[in-house]
Amino acid sequence: MALFTTKGRTFEVSVVISNKPGVREPEGETILHDLVAKSGFKQVESIRAGKYLRVKVVAPDPASARKLVEKMCNELRIFNPAAHSCEVSIGRVPGQ
Repeated sequence: MALFTTKGRTFEVSVVISNKPGVREPEGETILHDLVAKSGFKQVESIRAGKYLRVKVVAPDPASARKLVEKMCNELRIFNPAAHSCEVSIGRVPGQ
């Protein structure tokens, strides 16, 4: 059940949150050393882990959808700007 109705189209917005360069990456290091290297993939030099969010929003246009999700991420502190980078990309939900 929707809490409110907004005119517009549905867009799928992707958010990738990753550690900034120079910030230690314990999850990626663990994956590299304990899984990848021990399994024989010696060619892999580094792995950086992150978070991926897929957000569906209703907005009048792609720019508005992107701006809404960027605002949400910043205001709700979904990521720490001192340690993380946040990349937002936009797509349209298929069939809309």
